[in-house]
Amino acid sequence: MTGSALGLLLGVGLFCIWWSCWPRPATRPRRRPGRIVRIGDEIAQAGLVGLTPPQLLVGCVVCGGVVFVALAALLGVLPVAACFAAIAGYAPLGYLRMRARKRRAVLRELWPDVVDHVVSAVRAGMALPESLSQLAVRGPVELRPAFASFAEDYRASGRFQECLDRLKQRLGDPVADRIIEALRVARDVGGSDLGRLLRTLSTFLREDARVRAELEARQSWTVNAARLALAAPWMVLALLATRSESIEAYSRPAGVVILVVGAVLSVVAYQVMRRIGRLPQEARVLR
Repeated sequence: MTGSALGLLLGVGLFCIWWSCWPRPATRPRRRPGRIVRIGDEIAQAGLVGLTPPQLLVGCVVCGGVVFVALAALLGVLPVAACFAAIAGYAPLGYLRMRARKRRAVLRELWPDVVDHVVSAVRAGMALPESLSQLAVRGPVELRPAFASFAEDYRASGRFQECLDRLKQRLGDPVADRIIEALRVARDVGGSDLGRLLRTLSTFLREDARVRAELEARQSWTVNAARLALAAPWMVLALLATRSESIEAYSRPAGVVILVVGAVLSVVAYQVMRRIGRLPQEARVLR
C-alpha cells in the first residue's frame, strides 16, 4: 500500500513538472463582437442616426409578416408566400448593409482629408478639441454632423475623453478609431510627433483606398453577375405567381420540397459567393 502511494505521488509530481513546461497564455483571445454589436456598427457606418438594432429587427419581422399575409391572401399558396416573406424580411438588413458598404467606400476617400485638416489645425496652434470641432465647418460634408455633435458635447461638458468615446460610437469606423486613439494618446502624454504620425497615417490611408478601389472595380462585375444568377430563380417564381394554374403546383408536397431545396441552395450559394468575393475588412479592435 505504501509503495502504491509513493508511486502515485511520483506520477503526480512528474505530471506537474511536465505541465509546467507548457505555460498558458497570459490573456484570453479577443472575442468576436456579437451580432447585435455588429449591426449597431453597420447602422453607424450607414449614417442612419436614431435607428437601433432592435428597431431594425422589428422592421424585418414586420416586413416579412406583411408580405406573408398579403401573398397568402392573394395567392392562397402558403409555401410560396413564406419564401417571399423571408426575402422581404431580409430586405431591410440587406439595404442597411448595402448602404453601409457604399458609405464606407465614400468615407475611405475622405479620411485622409480629415487627417490633413487636423494636421493643419495643429500646426496653426489650435488645441486638439478645437481642431476636431472645426471639422464641423471645414471638414468633409459626410462627416460634418458627427463632428458637430462632438463640438456640442465638448462645449456642454468640456470632457475631451468622454466626447471622443461618443464620437467613436457615432462613427463606428475602424479608421476613425485609429485616428481618435492617436489623438487621445497625444492629448494624454503630449506627443511632439503628432503631426508626423498623422501625415504618415494619411499616406497609408490614401494608398489603402487606391488599392481597394482597384480591387473592387475588378471584381464588381463578377459579384453583380453572381447576385443576378442568385435572384433569377425567384424572379421566375414571381412571374409564375401571376398564373394560378402554375402556382398551384407548389402547394403539393413535391412543390414544397422544391422550394425548400431551392431556398437552402440559394442561401448556401449566397454565403459562398460572399466569402469568395469578400475583401478583408479592418476590424474595430480599438472600440
